[in-house]
Amino acid sequence: MDKRIDQIIENLKEVYDPEIPVNIYDLGLIYNVDVDENNHAQIVMTLTAPGCPVVDILMDDVTQAVRAVEGIEDVNVDLTFDPPWDKSMMSEEARLELGFF
Repeated sequence: MDKRIDQIIENLKEVYDPEIPVNIYDLGLIYNVDVDENNHAQIVMTLTAPGCPVVDILMDDVTQAVRAVEGIEDVNVDLTFDPPWDKSMMSEEARLELGFF
């Protein structure tokens, strides 16, 4: 895997939904991370609910986390609700942290 993608994922693990004490990557909110030949990062993500009141904060935090990776020239974050997020998308660690076992 591209080292930049690994670093992007590590940075995304530092981004938290202010309402949930688990990072957005382990919550399963990140659907895809890609970097093209022009060093443009493409992130596809969702939210736990379409009416999330912190959407602007999360989108900005994701953009900043990706931009912080050396070599990334531009970032595009696409928000999607297809498929809709559900608890099964969380990592095992996140489910344990939130008591879903």
